[in-house]
Amino acid sequence: MDPHLPLAAATSTSDVILDLFLVLLAAKIGDEVFKRIGQPAIVGEILAGVLVGPSLLGLVELGDVLEVFAELGVIFLLFWVGLETRVSEMRAVGRTALSVGVIGVVLPFAGGLALALGLGEATGTAVFLGAALAATSVGITSAVLIELGLIRTRAARTLLGAAIVDDILALILVAVATGVAAEGGLDPVELLVVVGLALGFVAFFALGGTRAMARRPQLLKEPRFSESPLLPAVILCLGVAVLAAQIGLAAIIGAFLAGLMVAETKEQHPIEDEVAPLYAFFPPFFFVAIGIQLDLGALLDWGTLALLAAVTVVAAATKLVGAWIGARKMKPDERRLVAIGMIPRGEVGIIVAGIGAIAGVIDEQLFAVIVAMSILTTLVVPPLLRRMQGQSLA
Repeated sequence: MDPHLPLAAATSTSDVILDLFLVLLAAKIGDEVFKRIGQPAIVGEILAGVLVGPSLLGLVELGDVLEVFAELGVIFLLFWVGLETRVSEMRAVGRTALSVGVIGVVLPFAGGLALALGLGEATGTAVFLGAALAATSVGITSAVLIELGLIRTRAARTLLGAAIVDDILALILVAVATGVAAEGGLDPVELLVVVGLALGFVAFFALGGTRAMARRPQLLKEPRFSESPLLPAVILCLGVAVLAAQIGLAAIIGAFLAGLMVAETKEQHPIEDEVAPLYAFFPPFFFVAIGIQLDLGALLDWGTLALLAAVTVVAAATKLVGAWIGARKMKPDERRLVAIGMIPRGEVGIIVAGIGAIAGVIDEQLFAVIVAMSILTTLVVPPLLRRMQGQSLA
């Protein structure tokens, strides 16, 4: 220990390092066990989070540092997904992705709204529940598709395009929900500004950014501070992710768009080999963090379990139906993959619930239910996608 470092600071630092060690160790043990039994690795990582988290062993809590590592995990995960995708491939599925994204948000939102109002909840609470059910966690599905070697398929590209539409619409719904919860109500002008910024941001980087990279592929090698394209690529990834977060979009959308841009230089640089260690190291923190957030104690009540069952059924069914309708022009096996891939809520539903809790319209019981629903919908998808692995999806 540094003799010049205060004892409290040193203790805090060692505790943080211990937490990171335990999380990474638990993730890799879960990864190893589930691969040996022929199941997706991320399921093992999420369940490892439940095991070491407050619900069971209580070894690790979700602190600020672990949240940062988890956020970096999903950012580098989506950056990697962007590297595996080309804008031309996204354009080819644009209409279908738009349809899947829109219908896949409208139906779950309506389902959550109707369920909450039917149970006698206030309008603000109902809107937040609908928003929590509307947002898909593309990070979960993307990780499984990468693991199964399906990330380059047309169905996967449709999912990614739908996720961007999904995120923009979810942003609108959260803005509406926050406005409803506030005393001043919803400001239509502010909402229009948010929507305009979101659409402009995606268009600027998905179209202008990728064209710039295609014309100047040496941009990643020109900086004198870097001997490889890795550092400029990471700076670009984090920079665009920060910009996305600043305008209200999820940071992962910015990371994905940055990946799309860097993908235009892949023929000139071994960029995937450079980024691979980041993809291997950071995402496990994201999946373990999801498991840590599950509070099993809050669910030990028949009324809460019944509510969880109802919310989970509505969440899964509305996404399945919405995506199935939206992807109606695709082959049956592709439609099934898209429909199943849209089910996970993951961190997105938890974030929406957290905003509702801060606003005072989501109580402890409903918060626990939304977190549990997010994890359940996350756990059920990887095995279902694995069952489809042998089907023709190219």
